[in-house]
Amino acid sequence: MAKEKLGTGEILSTFFDDGVYTPLLASGAVEAAHGCAGGQPVYAVCQNGGALTVKDVEKQIKVLEMAALTGNPVVTFYDSVGAKLEEGLDVLTAASRLNAAIAKVSGVVPQVAVVVGVCGASAALAAASADVCIMAEGAELFFTAPFTSAAHGDKLAGAGSAEFAAKAGVAALTAKTAAEAVALAARIVTLLPGNNLAGPSVFEFEAPAELPDLVKYDAAQIVKSLVDEGSAIELFSAFGGNVYTALATVGGNAVGVVATQPAELCRACVDKAARLVRLCDAFSIPVVTVVNSEGFVPSASEDQAGGLRAAARLAGTYADATTARVALLMGKAVGPVYTALANADLRLAVTGCTVSALEPLAATRVLFKDKLEQTDNLSAATSATAVQYAAQHCSAAAAVAAGAADLQVDAAGARAALVNALDILASKRAQRLPKKHGNMAL
Repeated sequence: MAKEKLGTGEILSTFFDDGVYTPLLASGAVEAAHGCAGGQPVYAVCQNGGALTVKDVEKQIKVLEMAALTGNPVVTFYDSVGAKLEEGLDVLTAASRLNAAIAKVSGVVPQVAVVVGVCGASAALAAASADVCIMAEGAELFFTAPFTSAAHGDKLAGAGSAEFAAKAGVAALTAKTAAEAVALAARIVTLLPGNNLAGPSVFEFEAPAELPDLVKYDAAQIVKSLVDEGSAIELFSAFGGNVYTALATVGGNAVGVVATQPAELCRACVDKAARLVRLCDAFSIPVVTVVNSEGFVPSASEDQAGGLRAAARLAGTYADATTARVALLMGKAVGPVYTALANADLRLAVTGCTVSALEPLAATRVLFKDKLEQTDNLSAATSATAVQYAAQHCSAAAAVAAGAADLQVDAAGARAALVNALDILASKRAQRLPKKHGNMAL
């Protein structure tokens, strides 16, 4: 159980501004309330640790319906030992209706799951289906109970824990205590709009204190130098380590940020990036992508394990998004990485970046093969020619001239250019072709 066991009253008082809220459906193993968190009107559903009856599940469904009707987010605090078995199949069908209700309002109002106690089986499905899942250390989140799995010879250290859920890419955020998890939920709700038709919130802000360091490149540092001071909330930090994802503000406006490390991107990294873009697109939150990558993992084994499918999904997610998209090409943006990540409304090429259909060295070996073979030192000649080729054909200026980027900027001016780009795109309007839904690789 969570290190700091909070009652439903304590959770709701901590979550809502000044502890003020209106109780709704406040009896049984589930209590609900409405109030403001960070100034944002929001519904909260709080489980008290008991077994859930059909009526308890129906309360959760009712809150989701009210949220869709009034256009307010829903935050659910999970802590239950499971369904009340005496109610038999009725509670099973109720859980199915709850799952349908969650899916129905997905993309209509933000849903945040906060696991502060036990959350297993059908409840775990619901929590994992939320837009953002937060978990307190000491809480338990599992699809299959760890002791059941261990009994069948599948025992993993830490199964069901917050650390385990974070590494699996289920928990976007973890907190040391239940109180900290509740506070995180309030902060996340503040950054998200009330619903898919609401305009973004505007915040007071301070400019970052540091400039991008392209020499000691680190994705987290780069993002910190671009977004408003202290505004970034990193998501999925323990999953897909070569991609940094966060919600933040730029110029006081909420954005989602995807930034790659100068390394290869595995399928977990790709899934992580696509997950954030999908969330942002659902609620028209602008997406800022910082591109500097060695490419997708070049491995047939990775492809067989789903790497190619995941990369296709990432490319499709970016292409399908109608929210405002800005790409900063701050390092290598070569081949498929450019195709997937630089699919943006405005592309800013930072001086010193490399934009190319193929690695400059590989392109040199193809384009100048005959000339290079006539030299006395093939290796040195190839390297020198590659440097010259990259400077002439793969630079930021070359990208702008070829239409692969829209504007060249220096690193010191990257934030100002980003603020301007987001301002230009603030009134973006886009419509998809009539269809039920796309069919990208899942």
